[in-house]
Amino acid sequence: MPALFYREPWRCWDRGHVELRVVAKVLQLHTKDKTMALRACGLIIFRRCLIPKVDNNTIEFLLLQASDGIHHWTPPKGHVEPGEDDLETALRETREEAGIEAGQLTIIEGFKRELNYVARNKPKTVIYWLAEVKDYDVEIRLSHEHQAYCWLGLEEACQLAQFKEMKAALQEGHQFLCSTEV
Repeated sequence: MPALFYREPWRCWDRGHVELRVVAKVLQLHTKDKTMALRACGLIIFRRCLIPKVDNNTIEFLLLQASDGIHHWTPPKGHVEPGEDDLETALRETREEAGIEAGQLTIIEGFKRELNYVARNKPKTVIYWLAEVKDYDVEIRLSHEHQAYCWLGLEEACQLAQFKEMKAALQEGHQFLCSTEV
């Protein structure tokens, strides 16, 4: 860690107020990195099958497989950038990671889930909305962050989604869609 993190601001008086502000900002950023949860947003994207499949699944969820780490499967999501609100982040990440534009989706009113878990030894919060693709055969264009995608019924999607929080969000989304006239 740079010595700057350890310097007491009151000893910087001889270098002027500029250094005091720099030290304060560095300390603030360092503290923020240690204590604040990472925040990400995404869309649980689904499509409806016009003809039910053998297992009676009429709803399929889009999952993307990460290119790095344990190659986990999740819906498109990503970190909030400065000046963005949560839904803007979710739409931007969907465009960047899956090539689906906002105009190709319908955001489902009344469903928003917050997942809280630990990722890479830091608390993480992910906000998900439900979104239906307007075109069943929408083209998926993966970014370098992902290596594969699948459209899956609830049971199969839950099997691929290794994390219990993601499984619960998929199940809640499916239940919401089946219990409301959306």
